[in-house]
Amino acid sequence: MPTTVTTGRPDTTGRTGATVLRDQERRVLAAVGCGLRDGEIAADLAIPEEAVASHLARILVKLGLRDRAAAIVHAFDSGLVVPGRGPRTRATDPAARATAARAAGPAVRLCLLGPLTARQDGRPVDLGHLRQQSVLAALALRAGRTVSRRELLDAVWGTDTPVANVVPVYVYRLRKALSAGDDTAPVIERDPRGYRLVPGAVDVDVARLEELVTAVRAADRAGEPAEAVRLCSRALDLFHGEPLGGLPGPLAELERLRLTERRIALVQRKATWQLWLGRHSEATAELFALSAAHPLNEPVAATLMRALYRSGRQADALDVYDRVRRRLSEDLGVPPSPMLRRTRRLILRGDEAGLALTAGAQPIPSCPHDRTAGTQPTLSFPS
Repeated sequence: MPTTVTTGRPDTTGRTGATVLRDQERRVLAAVGCGLRDGEIAADLAIPEEAVASHLARILVKLGLRDRAAAIVHAFDSGLVVPGRGPRTRATDPAARATAARAAGPAVRLCLLGPLTARQDGRPVDLGHLRQQSVLAALALRAGRTVSRRELLDAVWGTDTPVANVVPVYVYRLRKALSAGDDTAPVIERDPRGYRLVPGAVDVDVARLEELVTAVRAADRAGEPAEAVRLCSRALDLFHGEPLGGLPGPLAELERLRLTERRIALVQRKATWQLWLGRHSEATAELFALSAAHPLNEPVAATLMRALYRSGRQADALDVYDRVRRRLSEDLGVPPSPMLRRTRRLILRGDEAGLALTAGAQPIPSCPHDRTAGTQPTLSFPS
């Protein structure tokens, strides 16, 4: 509900009288009157710092005040602030400020779907050398649970265990790097069992990826192709290079493989639904890029061959088969799999029904004009 603050001071038009402030604006004005900075006000009121600046700008206009100093004087004159009381007394409690800040949303964002990067309130953070970054990555990949010192050693160093007890040192440096100031609660906490990221303090792109994968599965089950394509696109937009690019350690290597497979599955899923919707050219473009990055991946090649065939490019589809066959022979000394050979035979025969019902490792839906075949695609993501 709006709150009326009466002032005898003239506004910019020379009038005096009652000026209406909303409740949130009133709280912001009171906090400004106590001398709090925008960041402190945001933490105290659990709102983004940008919102504080917007509220203050509106307050100055509504009250006809020149600047922040005038707003402080007005807060005292109008009785909003009483000396010795107000937000400043609450803001001196670091734990309370940290809780309020987390309620407003994570201040730290970690990106692992590419070279590891961190941003603190939008600003890039120097995470130190690669091994130290691997410690942070191990905690981020296990967000929500405590990781013991032994687990961190195995994840980052494997059998090459360091002589010194470096884990606490690296955690200390990471805490310092990821804290906005001396009075800010750390985003990494320790308990008797080990270390963990403070819940709600850090936004990790891998966690968002898994949420989107879950949503894609739900769209699959509901038979909503356009929504599945949209969600796949959002998930794929999170990738900005090789996952955990350049980070050392057994865990980083395993997760690099897992997340790469996740991306491949998403591209295939997206292409499958695009083919179902008749958007053959869109599917073909992304599959070409994926096939170039993974030239020995036969399910990707098979999906690309189908997309090209659906686009009326039978010769190009057969060229994909020949290229993969040569690479398999030269690099691995093996022939194409039965799945890939069968895809070639179906294309040579122009077998629409056969092509609609087969998709390498997963079912492919038929074209829109062929839906009497009756199958909708299902997705199996690697875990």
